[in-house]
Order: sequence, then C-alpha cells, then structure tokens
Amino acid sequence: MARLLGVSPTTVRSWERRYGIGPAHRESGHHRRWTPQDVAVLEAMCRLTAKGVPPGEAARAALAAGTSADHVPGLTARVPAPAPSDGAEPVEVAAAGGGRTRRVPGGGGTLPVGPVRPECRGLARAAVRLDTPEVARILRAAIDDLGLTTAWSEVMTPALRAAGRKWAADGERFVEVEHLLSWQVSSALRRVADHPAAVGGGPPVLLAGMPGEVHTLALEAVAAGLAERGLPFRMFGPAVPPHALLHAVRRSGPAALVLWSQTRPTADRTLALRAAQTEWGGRGSRTHPVLLPVGPGWAGVAVQDALRPSGLGETVDMLEKIIAG
Repeated sequence: MARLLGVSPTTVRSWERRYGIGPAHRESGHHRRWTPQDVAVLEAMCRLTAKGVPPGEAARAALAAGTSADHVPGLTARVPAPAPSDGAEPVEVAAAGGGRTRRVPGGGGTLPVGPVRPECRGLARAAVRLDTPEVARILRAAIDDLGLTTAWSEVMTPALRAAGRKWAADGERFVEVEHLLSWQVSSALRRVADHPAAVGGGPPVLLAGMPGEVHTLALEAVAAGLAERGLPFRMFGPAVPPHALLHAVRRSGPAALVLWSQTRPTADRTLALRAAQTEWGGRGSRTHPVLLPVGPGWAGVAVQDALRPSGLGETVDMLEKIIAG
C-alpha cells in the first residue's frame, strides 16, 4: 500500500492510527485487507495533503467523500497487484508473540525530496505511484498557479533531482519513475512553448544542445519561459552537430545563442566561440549573437565574452533585455 501511494509505511500506519483512515475490516493475525473503497479514500488523502491541506482536515474531507470511489471526484479505485519480492526493499516486522524480527518485502518506495513545496511532494508521490494523470495534473496546476519559473525551480527540478538520486543509489530500481517524470515534465514544458503569448518583434533566441548532449529538459524550460513572455526563439533540441549549429546561426540570425551542456565532455569551447563569432548582415551593419553557455557542463570552462546567468528566471530576464536591444 505504501508503494502504491508513494508514501512511507509509517505514514500509512500513522494515518490509520490518528485519523481512522484504514481498512474497513481486519482478519485474524493482524492482517490488513484493503478494499478498492479503502484505497480510494487513502488516495484522496494523499492528493489533498499534496495540495497543502493539513492532514487532519484532509482526513475529514476524504472520509466525508464516502468509502465508495464513485463518490471521490477524480479517483478510480484499484486493488494493487501483489508486489514482486525481487528488488523490493525489506521492512522489519515483529513476529507474533514477541518472536524474532523477520524481514518482508515492501517499503522504501518514496522519493526523498527534502523541505519543498507541497506541490513537489505531491508530484514525487504521484510519480512513484506511476500515476500519469495525477503527475500531469500537478504539473499543469503548478505552471498555472505559480508561473513557469517558480514551477520549474521549486516543483519540477527538486522532484527530478530526487528521482535521479534514487536511481543512482538503487541501480535499476526507480528508472521507470525517472523516465515517466522526465517525459511528463517535458510534455508540460512543451505545452507552454507551443502556445506562446503574442510574440513580439526582434531577432530570435537560438536554443541548442551541444553535440553529444542528450539532456535538454532545462533548455526546454528556457523555451517555455521565452514563450510565456512572448519572446521569439528557435529550439533545435539535443545533440546538434557542429556544422548544423553553425548553419542554423547563419540562417536564423539570432540575437542570442543559448548552448546547453549537462556534462563536461560536451562543453566544446572552440565550437561555442565559432558559433558566437558567426556574422551576418550587410556591409557596415554586420552583427553576431550574444553567447550564453548554460548548464553544469560549462562549470570551470572559460568562454570569452560569454554571459553566465544563474537559474531560469535570470536567463529569461537576460534574454529579454538582449532582444530589446
């Protein structure tokens, strides 16, 4: 049940003990048997607390909605299939009669996101449950309510980092969570980028991943931030080959060139300078783009005359000023 909900087993027990949110019936041997209606109430509790509702109030609302999933808007009751024991993190369980403690599969199915906004905790829990509709809903609401910049820095990024840390620590475990979350974040960002505000005049911003660079979620966030303000841009995505990058600069005549590098091996200083020094325009009025090498791969790499913004908000602010001239 804890794995299904994306919370710790301690939380499930605490909610049952404090608020009476638990299985309606018990069998001998202290075994819990969760019905679809029980699951629906717990899911409602999770979603309300993820939105910042205090646990006590969330419990009253979830219970008041009824024990039937049909009475809980937006929920579909489901009975979890038995979880395989292979790869599951064991939990200490006291044997009946005070005997030796035994270890059974279960638990460990959470993303430790630390002190973050409630929306981020809810996003992490929904991702662990592989609850795609809820992940998408949280992302849409975060962008609508908080704005793109805050949603990216305080909701999406902490959850993505937590998924990455969990994957790195546990090997193959949680890779499906990281993939699902990344795809949904990318989809949410592209929805913003594909429906920009009224686009103003001026030359565009060229956005591209360095050759060999396949991680571009942060670059997609920049595209969405520009679209939110109605600023023109051309997004070329990951791993743009050198000749294609130089050709794109000559063809589009950008005001600024944003080159993303996640890792040091992809931060090609020579190519970045060549692209930034590419000129266009008539004689006497030639110009070239302002260079912004962004991403952790550029740390410690000196690039002449380049601007180094910190964070999404500063990046978009800087690009807006460049476009305005």
